[in-house]
Order: sequence, then C-alpha cells, then structure tokens
Amino acid sequence: MPHHDTPPRAWSAEETAPQAPAQLRRILRLFRPYRGRLAVVALLVGASSLVAVASPFLLREVIDTALPERRTGLLALLAVGMIAAAVTSSIFGVLQTLISTTVGQRVMHDLRTAVYGKLQQMPLAFFTRTRTGEVQSRIANDIGGMQATVTSTATSLVSNLTAVVATLVAMLALDWRLTLVSLALLPFFVWLARRVGRERKRITTQRQKQMAVMAAMVTESLSVSGVLLGRTMGRSEALTRDFATESGRLVGLEVRANMAGRWRMATIGMIMAAIPALLYWSAGAMYQIGGAPPSIGTLVAFVSLQQGLLRPAVSLLSTGVDIQASLALFQRIFEYLDLPVDITERPGAVELDRPRGEVRFERVSFTYDPAAEPTLSDIDLTVPAGGSLAIVGPTGAGKSTLGYLVPRLYDVTEGRVALDGVDVRDLGFASLTRAVGVVSQETYLFHASVAENLRFAKPGADQRELEAAAKAAQIHDHIAALPDGYDTVVGERGYRFSGGEKQRLAIARTILRDPPVLVLDEATSALDTRTELAVQRAIDALSAGRTTITIAHRLSTIRDADQIVVLDGGRIAERGTHAELLALGGRYAELVRRDSEVRAADEEPDRQAVEAANS
Repeated sequence: MPHHDTPPRAWSAEETAPQAPAQLRRILRLFRPYRGRLAVVALLVGASSLVAVASPFLLREVIDTALPERRTGLLALLAVGMIAAAVTSSIFGVLQTLISTTVGQRVMHDLRTAVYGKLQQMPLAFFTRTRTGEVQSRIANDIGGMQATVTSTATSLVSNLTAVVATLVAMLALDWRLTLVSLALLPFFVWLARRVGRERKRITTQRQKQMAVMAAMVTESLSVSGVLLGRTMGRSEALTRDFATESGRLVGLEVRANMAGRWRMATIGMIMAAIPALLYWSAGAMYQIGGAPPSIGTLVAFVSLQQGLLRPAVSLLSTGVDIQASLALFQRIFEYLDLPVDITERPGAVELDRPRGEVRFERVSFTYDPAAEPTLSDIDLTVPAGGSLAIVGPTGAGKSTLGYLVPRLYDVTEGRVALDGVDVRDLGFASLTRAVGVVSQETYLFHASVAENLRFAKPGADQRELEAAAKAAQIHDHIAALPDGYDTVVGERGYRFSGGEKQRLAIARTILRDPPVLVLDEATSALDTRTELAVQRAIDALSAGRTTITIAHRLSTIRDADQIVVLDGGRIAERGTHAELLALGGRYAELVRRDSEVRAADEEPDRQAVEAANS
C-alpha cells in the first residue's frame, strides 16, 4: 500500500503565536458544559479571598485599639474572628479544589474521548503513514501533560487573581501611598514572566516531540515482533543504545523545561520579599518629610497584606508561564482534532434491512496521491448476489485496494461501488458493516481470551454460536483441546497461536457475524497445504448463498470462482472462469504455472520426509 501522505506537521511556537487568542477561546469552550460548577468555584474563590483579607484589618484593630485600650472583650472577639477567618478560608479552599479537580478531569476525559473518536474515523491511509507510538503519545503524554492546567491552573488563576485584587483593594483602603510603593516594580515583573512563558512554551513543544519519538521506539521495539526481530538480527544492544540516546535528549529537555526562567522568577520572589523593608523605610521617610505617617497598626496590617500578596502574585505570574507552556500541548491535541475526515456518513444515509449482496464496480478509479499514477483505473465489474469473484495479479496490482472499496475502507476517486444498487457512500456505516465482512491477510487478535476475540464480531453471541463458528472455520477441535478452552488468552497479537490458527480464528470471527458479502484478502495465505484445504472447505460451505470476493495469492483456492479477474497495473487485463483463462494462455495461465511450481517446491520436503519414514 503506497505511503504517499505525510503526517500533520507540528507547527512551531512562532507560527502559532498569532493564533494564541483564538486558541485560548477554544480552550475556554472546553469548559462551557461545566459553567454551573465553575460558577460555584468562582463564588467560593471570591468568598475565600474576602475572608482572607479580613484578617489584617482585625490585626490592625488588635494593635491600634484592643491592646492599647486594654479591652479584653474586644481582643477575644477579634482573636475568634481571626481564627474563624482562617478556618472558613480553608474549608472554602477544600471545596473549590474538589469541584475544580472534578471539572478538570471531566475536561481531560472529553479530550481523550474526542481524540480517540476522531482517530477511529480516520482512513487507513492515516495509520499507514503515522507511527503507532506517535498516536499513543498524543493521547497519553500530551493530554496527561495538560492535567495540571485543566485541573488546577484554571482555579489557581481565578483564585490568585481574586486574592490579588482583593488584597490590592484592602491595601488601598489602608494607605494608598504604601500601595504605590508596593506596585512600583509590577510592570517589570509582568514583562519578565511573559519572556519566561514564551521560552517554556518553545521547550515544551520540543519535549513533547521527543516523548513521542520515545513512545514510538518503545511500541515498535518492545512488541513481540520487535523483540523477535531485534534478537534474531543481533540488534538488541544497538536498540538499547539508540533508546539511551533518545532518553538522554529527553533528560536535557526536561531539565531545560524545569529550569527555564527559574532564576528570573526567583529574582521576582527575592525582590517581593524585600519590599517590607522598603515599606518600613517609606513610612519613616513620610515622617521625615513632614507627611502624616501611618499608624503602627496600619503599617503592621499593611505589611501583613503585602506578605499575603507575595504568594498569589508570584503564583499568578507562574500560572501565566504555565498557561503559555500548556498552549503547546493544546496545539498538538487540536492538530489531531482538526484533521479532515475523508470518509463520513452522509445525512439521511440509506439503511439496507435485508441486503441481497449484489456488488457492482462502475467505472471505478482510485488513487492514493493525486500527483501519482492511479492505483486502479476504469474498473467495471458485477458480482451477482450469491456469486463469487476472485481477484488475482502480481504484487502491487491493486488487488487489496479493490476489495477494500466494498466495505468503504477507502472511497473511490471516480465512479462508484454499489451494493444492491446503492452507492456504498450513501449507506449508513452500521448497515454497511453488517452487510460486508472482511478477513484481512494481516490477522489481528486482541490480548484477550479466544471467546472475547470472537465476540468482538458479535458481543451477544452465546457459547453455542462461538463453537458453531469455530467448527465452520476448522478450529474448534484445537480450541477445545486447550487447557482453558475458549477462555485461553491468545497473547499479544495472538502469538500463542500459529499463523494458520490465527487465520482460522479470524475466519471464525467473520463467520459469527454472518454477513451476506465476504471479502477474503488472501485469507488462506498463512496456512499450510493441509490446513488450507480444510479451511477452504469451510469457506466454500460459508460462501454458499453469499457474495464472495476473494483476493488470492494461492490460485488453487479460486479455481471454482464464478469469475476470475486478473489485475495488472491497476487495470483489468483478463477476466473469465478458470478454464477460460487457462485456455487463453495469457497472464492467468502464467500465474497458475508459477503457483504450481512454488507449491511443488513447498511440498517436496514433506514428500521426502514421508518417503524416508516409510523406508
């Protein structure tokens, strides 16, 4: 299958910068379904901030009134108020954390589900050009990396912003002159934080790409096939070295991501921590220049507020930095969500209640890349309901592509494929998948039990149906002989079973669905001669009364087909029955001759072994 397409490119931070406002609006839309809960969080945040700034005012009254005037009753009341403010603020904080975390996890759930659902809609061409590890990294690493942003950053932003505003209002109420002194360096802090944010965003993009590279390496090299290939080729140590190299690069990026701007942000913290000294000096300077200095209680309360401002202000600047860095993660997720879906269900799709199974290819052409030569050109074929069509030809002739047009794994470029006279593009997905069953040349089994793999085709199938399908596929006796029978776990990609056994399980899975149209893509290619004959008998019995399209490598399996088509260069070179094409003496006859030679060579060792045993 040609791999003409290229994966969606990762846009750089510089390219996405002008799109940041639109991206932020899109991120905010993710939270729209949870407006009610977020409103409750906002109320809790506001209440918590108001309660928190009340303590310095109570402290001022303690210092300026209760203690100098020795009013113990007022002092006790003020002390109780300060304790109550702390307890209430803590309770509000726990509640807002619970609600915001729940909302954040729901947003992450929505994102994961949206990305997974989008990938389920993508055509096969997307997966042939994209590494599996890259896809897994987007779902796991990128969305997982956003957890802090969507679960706590949004709440932290609102909480800290509210705390800063409330504190500033309280500071102004205490003394506007000291407030101006406290805010003199604020523009410098904001400018510094923005620079740090842009730097972290750039590093985050590089880090996520590197994590995707490592995920792809792990997926490919630590699968059963990858481990077998590495060991048999003596490449295990080389693969370990390659992984160590990529992991070392990730170490550097992780250190850079965590240290980016740390010294600059630490400088902000040190300056803000030194501001109380500046406030004390300013209060003294007011007295020296003849102004009215603040009272001791006001000064202590103001410094307390300013110290309370330190944590949310620094946190607010850090949150802004984190948000800029998280934009890189959102950008990678939005890239997948924005991928165009080529194969979609049309509005008002047709549903076939009882499809007969007539398949027609009407002037069909198909290409993977508009700039390249067509894979299929001008194909006209009719397979009557219950009839059988065999498609043969050299490698790369377009045999599998032609078969995959029927279940609409690809859409035609020109012409149409019709099922019972209805263009398959006009059929509903559910109707089409019920009507057409596919057994691919690449058998895929889940790491689950035999029964679960079979029930993937028909979730409600009972044990009797499973056994009937397995018997038809000539695999029941083997399953029954296993210690756990149908509860036997097949292993990663079915590696506990031989190639022929996996192929028969795949055939049984399709038999269980009982579709009126079968597409067999070299379904017996992995079987030995004896097993092939047994499975072919099962397929022959299954095909009775059904439309069968067989993409054949071994020509012995399609001799009895109603119609045989020879593809060459994406065009029909010959068509007819087995006898007609042999008599023609063309391409099909040559293919039969080569197939006979190959089968004879494969069977020779078995014949010699039998003769040796008899002698």
